[in-house]
Amino acid sequence: MSGELSIWHRLDRLLARVRVHRRPLSLLIDGLVIAACWNATYLFRLGFERWLHARPGYDVWVMLGVVAAYLGVFVLSGIPRGMWRFSGFGEVRRLTLACLGSGLLCAAVVIALGLGQVPRAVLALHPLIALIGLCMVRVGYRMLYEHARSRITGSDTEVRRAIVLGAGEAAKLLLASIHQQGWIVLGLLDDDPAKRGARIGGVAVLGTLDDLATLAVLPEVTHVIVAMPGATVAKRRRAIDLAAATERPVLTVPSASELQDGNARIERVRSIEPEDLLGREPVQLDETGIAKLISGKTVLVTGAGGSIGSELCRQIARYGPARLVLYELSEFALYQIEQQLGELHPQLPLVRLIGDVKSPAQIGHAFATCRPQLVFHAAAYKHVPLMEEHNAWAALHNNTLGTYVAAKAAGEAGVERFVLISTDKAVNPTSVMGASKRAAEMALSQLAIQGYGTRFMAVRFGNVLGSSGSVIPKFKEQIAKGGPVTVTHPDITRYFMTIPEAARLVLQAGAMGETGQVYVLDMGEPVKIVDLARDLIRMSGHAFGEIRITFSGLRPGEKLYEELLADADSTLPTAHPRLRIALLHTTETGRLVSDLDTGLEDHGVGVADAAVKRWLQRCVPEYRPG
Repeated sequence: MSGELSIWHRLDRLLARVRVHRRPLSLLIDGLVIAACWNATYLFRLGFERWLHARPGYDVWVMLGVVAAYLGVFVLSGIPRGMWRFSGFGEVRRLTLACLGSGLLCAAVVIALGLGQVPRAVLALHPLIALIGLCMVRVGYRMLYEHARSRITGSDTEVRRAIVLGAGEAAKLLLASIHQQGWIVLGLLDDDPAKRGARIGGVAVLGTLDDLATLAVLPEVTHVIVAMPGATVAKRRRAIDLAAATERPVLTVPSASELQDGNARIERVRSIEPEDLLGREPVQLDETGIAKLISGKTVLVTGAGGSIGSELCRQIARYGPARLVLYELSEFALYQIEQQLGELHPQLPLVRLIGDVKSPAQIGHAFATCRPQLVFHAAAYKHVPLMEEHNAWAALHNNTLGTYVAAKAAGEAGVERFVLISTDKAVNPTSVMGASKRAAEMALSQLAIQGYGTRFMAVRFGNVLGSSGSVIPKFKEQIAKGGPVTVTHPDITRYFMTIPEAARLVLQAGAMGETGQVYVLDMGEPVKIVDLARDLIRMSGHAFGEIRITFSGLRPGEKLYEELLADADSTLPTAHPRLRIALLHTTETGRLVSDLDTGLEDHGVGVADAAVKRWLQRCVPEYRPG
């Protein structure tokens, strides 16, 4: 379908434009209906032969007075505030009372003024006929509106009216198909002066982005769509902020990277996501180096069904590995990623293994039979408060012992590279989760000097937007319920990056890393969680203060601020501007490796959280339990 609008789209756009002046138009139409009903009442009383000539000479003035009286009563009773497209019994009741009151008032005034030539039957019948006329106009409008709505949307859902920010190629493609989805586009805005007044797909460019707040049609706009996928991050953020200031829900077309990946179509608008607000340019990768690392090789990903693991699998699949081994403990998570990869890359050979990284027999068997050349270790427990109480043993065994077992098996199997996904919470850790990941880094550094041919490395980054257990899904759910949105502390900050961004930089680090190195990702500037919550509330179309934010207090193990490097550490630059090498000042790790070699036999099932924390304090000197 082309961008040509149907008669129903044009009608809805016309109604949307005039609806801005709903109240004066309502009074004007009601006045005309009341005057017409005055004449109809004379016709009913006097008949067609006499209805015009038998009236008194002053009847025109009486009629104007009647109209003025009715409209005055209507204004006082709030009739013009009613929305005709939602007219129902409540509107009929208000009109009935207003017409009866107006009729009594008019009759009393006419009689009091001694205007005896006005038939009493006209004074008595006019309120009833006026009520019928006014109701018919409203019912007729509602029928027309609902019919137009059904023709536009294909259902009885409300018509969505949008202003589109951007008038480039993306907007042109959007307009070519968005009308089929039940949208009415009232206008376009673009900062290019050459586009001012132009028409794209039958829709006019009404002005610049800064004109959004003063548009005449803004009261009828239900959504604002940002269609600027090729713009810089700063320009897109400015457009989003201007859209959010209208207190309408803000939508956007997919970003340039989403379109490039083939995972989205331009006409499929979506809600604003936190990654749209981060304010960083897309990660530029050494595609040649990553392709050389992966192409034609067998790659194994542990935790393949998790947030980071599954995205790593999707990214790895793009570079043509000979085989991709999915190693996952959760049957459901393994099934999900297997189905996704099968749909996106049907020619890619997949090996699907349910296994536990803590089991030397299982992981060893996987390496022996699949012979991977590259391993990405994403299996981990990462929820800080959950691991802090009652689950410290599970965190220690999965995050530390599981990493050591998998890495040692990789070394014994002759894997070329083993990449650990670590976290900023491993820096000066205050939580069991962070300390267990720091211990995993330390164990990896010991394996790197034990003569294996494998290159062992770790990549450390902060919070990942949209990952399981992150604050974003929780905030969205709370906003959908009307609030309140709960934030732990007004000053709490976190480093954030998107799942695809993190996965790409992990691949980049894997391609360029040397053994024993810990890579730190450039996470940009830290973000205040409360600001993130406010942005999400605004993008949902809610006014300031409409949804309350409450502060619940820091949870066990949480820091107010996260760090990417310990105080005594420093970094070295790499060939990639978003990656740096951490020079870690580690202490002697003999006790750590000795205990891991025995499978932490002194810390079996059921050991208390306090015992786990004491062991971590001995092995990770910088760990200070919160």
